[in-house]
Amino acid sequence: MLFDFDASPSALGDTLVNPAAGARWGVDSEYGVLRDVMLSAPEHLEMVPCNSVTKASLDGGLTLCADTTAAQHARLVAALEREGVRCHFVPPAAELADLCFTRDSSLMTPWGLLTLVPAVGHRSAEAEQVRRAAESWGVPILGALEDGHVEGGDVCLVRPGVVAIGWSGERTDEAGVNALARLFEARGWRALRTRFDPHFLHLDTIFTMVDRHRAVACVEELEESFVQELDALGIELIPVTLEEVDRLGANILSLGGERLLSTASNVRVNGEMERLGYRVIAIEADQFVRCGGGIHCLTMPLSRLTG
Repeated sequence: MLFDFDASPSALGDTLVNPAAGARWGVDSEYGVLRDVMLSAPEHLEMVPCNSVTKASLDGGLTLCADTTAAQHARLVAALEREGVRCHFVPPAAELADLCFTRDSSLMTPWGLLTLVPAVGHRSAEAEQVRRAAESWGVPILGALEDGHVEGGDVCLVRPGVVAIGWSGERTDEAGVNALARLFEARGWRALRTRFDPHFLHLDTIFTMVDRHRAVACVEELEESFVQELDALGIELIPVTLEEVDRLGANILSLGGERLLSTASNVRVNGEMERLGYRVIAIEADQFVRCGGGIHCLTMPLSRLTG
C-alpha cells in the first residue's frame, strides 16, 4: 500500500513537513513495487578507508576511475527508469565523498522521511543535504532521530508491520537501535533487533529481503535468534557465502513483481535467483563494490506499492 500523509504529531514530537497536496509517498517493505527512489551521482566518490572492504581494496592496490564510476551509475539509473521507477537526485557535494550511497543517512518510513545519524564523521553532513532535496520534491519529513547512531543500511523493512534493525556497535549502536525501534513500536510495528560482526559494515551486506517470504543471507553470520525469528515469520533464507558477501553478493535491490537488481559479478546468486523464478537485472558495479557498497546501498526507496 502507499501512504497519504497528514500533519499529525510524530513520536519524535515533530510534525510532517511540507506534505504536497494529494501526494502519496511511503515505504512499508523492502519488496513492494518500487515507484520512486533517491540517488546521488558519484561525482566526488573516494575510497575512504572506513570499512573492511575499502581497506582491503586499497591494500590490494585498487583505485577508482571517475569515468567508469559515472558510467556504471548511469547504467543503474537507466535500468531503474526502464523498469518504471522515478529517479530523484540529491545534488552531489565535494565534501560528501560517500553521498552516492543514499541508503545510509536517512530512512523512508510509512510516515515520512526520517533523518538518521551516521557514526562516521565524513558522512555526518549528508542528512541535511538529503533533507533539503527531499523537501524540494514534496516528500514529507518525519523528523530526526536524536539518540545514538543509526545508518540506513542496518534497517530492513521486513514486511508491513515488521522492521529489523541490525547493529555492530561501530556504525549503528545499541542506543540508536532502541530509539528507532521505539519509533516503530509506537506505531504498532514489531522491531527485531540483531547484532552482527562490524567487519560486515551494515546488515544489508549479509541480509536483504527479495519478497515477502524470501531473503538472501549469509546465515552463519546472522544471530541464531534472528534466524529463528525469520523462520517463525515464514521467511526462507537463500544462502550467500562469505566470499560472495565480500563482493556485495547479498546487497540486492528488489523492484517488486519478482524483479531484482544485482551486481553483475554476483553470478552464482543471480543464477540461483533466476532458477527460483525472479528476473535478475545485473549491473556492473565494481567501482562501488571496492568502496564497500552495492546496488542496495546506492538506492533509497521513497515510494513502494505493497500488495
